[in-house]
Amino acid sequence: MRLIPLPALMMLAACTGQTNNLAWPGLGVGNGIQNIVYDDRRGGVEVFVKTNHAALIREIRAGGGPTLSRAMDAARIAHAARPAATLRFQSDLALYNRSPDALVTALMVHGG
Repeated sequence: MRLIPLPALMMLAACTGQTNNLAWPGLGVGNGIQNIVYDDRRGGVEVFVKTNHAALIREIRAGGGPTLSRAMDAARIAHAARPAATLRFQSDLALYNRSPDALVTALMVHGG
């Protein structure tokens, strides 16, 4: 039986594609930070939407406007994606008119 040298064995283990147990704490911290950043951004979008809900509904119906642009900025929707997002918001306007929370969710889904 031939023994595999330790460095070669370590390289083979690294190629398995499975997450190393030593990486888990780092992944947990990274995910925690991402969640904090997302929650903070979502909170800002939620406050903005609920404060400006009537104006947002009018601007979605009209196809755009400064308040909708600011909401999209807050949600980090790419400029190139905004026309398609606006069309989708228009198709679900009745829902967003009834539920500001649904509009918050839609903005965050389209955001980056």
